[in-house]
Amino acid sequence: MENDINNKFADRNTFRKAEHLCLKRDLDALFAEGKSFVCFPFRITYTFCEKDGAPAKVVVIAQKKRFKRAYQRVELRRLMRESYRVNKHPLVSELINKNMGMHIAFVYVDQKIEPFAFFDKKMKLAINKLNAIVAEKETL
Repeated sequence: MENDINNKFADRNTFRKAEHLCLKRDLDALFAEGKSFVCFPFRITYTFCEKDGAPAKVVVIAQKKRFKRAYQRVELRRLMRESYRVNKHPLVSELINKNMGMHIAFVYVDQKIEPFAFFDKKMKLAINKLNAIVAEKETL
């Protein structure tokens, strides 16, 4: 059973509901206790947690303070989700190998909307940095 769940998240280019970080309690804990770093145009906040379902649970945030129009925030969230969905495999497989869970928030901090190629390149850098953090972390 555990193996089926791991294969579901590691092998395919999907971003299922189980991979979304939705609970207010988890979000509050992430921003209260999490560590963060900036990989421009993202500020990434993360915490390690017990693995419940998906190895990595993610939330993407486009701030209303920076983008007043809703259609701009929606476009940014779509671009961030898509670039995460395509590039998540190294991080997810590392978390599965170490049997760890992680909550991650990607906050967009730039002032303008960039094309998808830019998001894709920067998301790869951010995920590689997260992957390095997971690799040096001891198993829970």
